[in-house]
Amino acid sequence: MKIVLQRVLNASVDVDGSTVGKINKGYVVFLGVGNEDTEEDVKRLVAKMINLRIFSDENDKINLSIKDVNGELLIISQFTLYADCRKGNRPNFINAGKPELAEKLYKYFISLCKESIPVVEEGIFGADMKVSLVNDGPFTITLE
Repeated sequence: MKIVLQRVLNASVDVDGSTVGKINKGYVVFLGVGNEDTEEDVKRLVAKMINLRIFSDENDKINLSIKDVNGELLIISQFTLYADCRKGNRPNFINAGKPELAEKLYKYFISLCKESIPVVEEGIFGADMKVSLVNDGPFTITLE
């Protein structure tokens, strides 16, 4: 499982011209599921992400978690995080999880996030999405 998270001031995701998810201060989370991923991987990554201290405190030190700042989440499925570009010029996605597994773990990831974070928005699994965001920092982290 791979995550690219971006600390944002605000973000939204549109599908077919309609906004399906929108947040204020928090994280946009791009989530890729691999063939070998399990619910245990989801639990570990959600815990890590929720407890990351990448927001500034009153002394401008990077010391607060998303929970500490009442941040929001926008979670987007993105199989392209598993692109293998080592050979040729066309990415290979053989290591990306099959749609059934990926959707199941994506939904599980969202459900675990909702246990800790009051505002959790999401894209539509498998849809062509247009994501807009204002990266705060910029601050981008990858987790596996």
